[in-house]
Amino acid sequence: MQLTISNKTIDWVFKHFETSQNGILPTEAERRRAKHGSNELIAKEIKWWHILSRQFRSPFIYLLIFAAAVSAVMRELVDGLMILIFVFVNASLGFAEEYHSERSLRLLKKFVISKARVRRHGHEMLVDSRDLVPGDVVLVETGDVIPADLRFIESNGLSIDESLISGESAPQTKNSAEIKNEAKQIGEAINMGFMSTIVVTGKGLGVVVATGKNTAVGEMARLTSETERESAFEKGIAKFSSFILRMVVIIIVLLFATNLILKGSEADLGKLILFSIALAVSVIPEALPLVTTLSLSRGALRMAKENVVVKRLSAVEDLGSIEVLCTDKTGTITENKLQVKEVFAENENHCLISAAAAASFIGEGKQEPNNSFDLAIWNKLSAGDKNNVLKWKRINEMPFDPARRRNSVLIKNNGGCRLIVRGALESVLPLCADIKTGDKNKIVSWAAEQGRKGRRTIIIAEKNCAELNKYDDKSECQLSFIGAISFDDPIKATTTSAIERARKIGVQVKIITGDSREVAGAVALKIGLIDNEKKVITGEELDALTDKKRRVAVDEYFVFARVSPEQKYRIIELLQNKYEVGFLGEGINDAPALKLANVALVVNGASDIAREAADIVLLNSSLAVIVDGIRNGREVFANTVKYLKVTLISNFGNFYAIAIASLIVPFLPMLPIQILLLNLLSDFPMVAIATDKVDKDELRRPRSYNVREVVLMAIILGLVSTLFDFIFFAIFFHREPAILQAGWFMGSVLTEIVLIYSIRTHLAFWRAKAPSRPLFVLSFFAIAVTILLPLTSFGQNVFKFGKLPLIDVAVVLAVVGIYFCITEIIKRIYYAKIGNGRLAG
Repeated sequence: MQLTISNKTIDWVFKHFETSQNGILPTEAERRRAKHGSNELIAKEIKWWHILSRQFRSPFIYLLIFAAAVSAVMRELVDGLMILIFVFVNASLGFAEEYHSERSLRLLKKFVISKARVRRHGHEMLVDSRDLVPGDVVLVETGDVIPADLRFIESNGLSIDESLISGESAPQTKNSAEIKNEAKQIGEAINMGFMSTIVVTGKGLGVVVATGKNTAVGEMARLTSETERESAFEKGIAKFSSFILRMVVIIIVLLFATNLILKGSEADLGKLILFSIALAVSVIPEALPLVTTLSLSRGALRMAKENVVVKRLSAVEDLGSIEVLCTDKTGTITENKLQVKEVFAENENHCLISAAAAASFIGEGKQEPNNSFDLAIWNKLSAGDKNNVLKWKRINEMPFDPARRRNSVLIKNNGGCRLIVRGALESVLPLCADIKTGDKNKIVSWAAEQGRKGRRTIIIAEKNCAELNKYDDKSECQLSFIGAISFDDPIKATTTSAIERARKIGVQVKIITGDSREVAGAVALKIGLIDNEKKVITGEELDALTDKKRRVAVDEYFVFARVSPEQKYRIIELLQNKYEVGFLGEGINDAPALKLANVALVVNGASDIAREAADIVLLNSSLAVIVDGIRNGREVFANTVKYLKVTLISNFGNFYAIAIASLIVPFLPMLPIQILLLNLLSDFPMVAIATDKVDKDELRRPRSYNVREVVLMAIILGLVSTLFDFIFFAIFFHREPAILQAGWFMGSVLTEIVLIYSIRTHLAFWRAKAPSRPLFVLSFFAIAVTILLPLTSFGQNVFKFGKLPLIDVAVVLAVVGIYFCITEIIKRIYYAKIGNGRLAG
């Protein structure tokens, strides 16, 4: 950004940009456009096929494609087709989400107006804003959108709404004089206008100092479009996928080599290859995409009932993992709509009417205010008072000047003339001649108190005078004090309770705003975020710290004021070194930080670019629904971890047992088709884990995927599962191979299903919430099929099971019951001694 120009003189600007009051020649404009490019927001362009290819860069996707290929080789076409459907659905969802996000840059372009009024070689003309170049002289007035970054060389009552890029809620008054010190923030550059901001009042003439990607908005466009987000959900699943892939490859190679060494020429190479591949496929949790999609979809539907739109499905779970929620102040915590808070006057109504009479919109012939201060005053008046104000004749005025910090108007009403002056206390109060020292101290004390509360104040004074066609500063003397008005940007009704609830569930809330230290601190104090309004750090103070101290500061401070979009981005980046970060915003200035955050949320009424960069949109503007969303996300996480634990414990237990048994017996302990059927039946009820209920203890703090803890539990209980597999093996060892395979198959499926009911809670199973109905029904169905299949001719002919006598079925059921009890005991010991009573995270 060109903030360094703010403390340069107008002559310096003319010389540096080789221009003048009359602008540049049209031919020079063409030359500069060839050099600097068009005044457009152009960033790194990402094609749709780049986004599509990213969806397949995952170890888990490689596993699933491998499993589908194996199923096809083994002529299990239904299994292969289902796995490919999982891959297609996953890739489609990811592509849709990312493609939608990349549209953010296109929406930024909407804020560049199509035409600009420019002065070239002394002639005013309308040109396409994309044709503006550095050195052009541009004219702007009330209602205009600034077409490029400008350094003003003339101004007349000029004020600009910069909230979209700076976060400052009140319009910024502009002038053309150089400032004493170089501006560090957008809000300090009072002689500059920035692309996409809106002229609220007055007129201005400015030299273009930056166009396109070099503007303040251009920098935001670059950050927004080039930032890539990897969610906690994606990182967690990638960790597990990589672990499973490495383990499967290592064990299969060892198993295959060991079989060849021990059995030598007796080994059937073809069957051994198919057996090894089928065993590998049995370990892959192919139902994981379906389980997570169901969980996330249910969560998104619940949030939709609360008027929350989830744009990125995995954001439902990511929301549950956030540890820090950063939020903008303006329009997020506050309403972004000034209102009159207090009136300090003997005659309150007279004070408000006089303040309204001095409003700039009346002199511009408008019926409604276009300035937030004027609008607040206007809304406070009755309909009758408004009509009277509009009827008064406006004889002359002096617009607001930041150097004078006041404006004045000469009006004629009821046969007399009044000069009304309003502005800052230190500017207007010394002009009042009728105030006693004691009364003046009261006014000063009242204004200071309002300032501590984060409110803005203006003083209104008047005097009767003759009708004058022209007057100057010297006329603004011997005034009579009318009163003072304070303004407040009100806190949203749901903010305080929502932040308190967030604190109770272990989520830190931090305010990051472009507003002043005083206003930000007062708001934070009011909502209970800090206990002292001085516990605020500005963006400039943060930048002045060393890297080490900066990392400490972003952790310790809860309020960041006068923060630029780039600083906001860096704060999120620093916090992400330690935490999962959610960001709640609404303006253009929030877009880069929204794109970077692990979870991006916006409120109703947010700018288009903010909505497009967001994962979650709160339609009812209530922060309270975020807390419900966090709870929702933690339920999804808990159910996903349940699935991972159960499938890893049982799959690896069966994997080890069958692999070792293959070294002992001269035949395959379980046929490839039986292994795949085992995998299908045991996964069938686990799909319903997505609908399961979650214990309250699992929702009290943020959680994240922890491969070490999940794998540790999977190893411990996997060994138990392997032990019981060998018990089944021992029971049926001396029977014919088909009977051994049938008994082992039945025991393996049933132990995996009952394992769900132990692992679904870290409490004793009878103390946990009842399982969901879908989980119970699908479990019952899978158990029935598992028991009946080896007893039927269909199972014996198609899957080559031997017919089990009923006494053998009873023995299998008894062993499964013992397995469940042992699992419960070891689980309780694990959580008491190793897991510290917690799930992974």
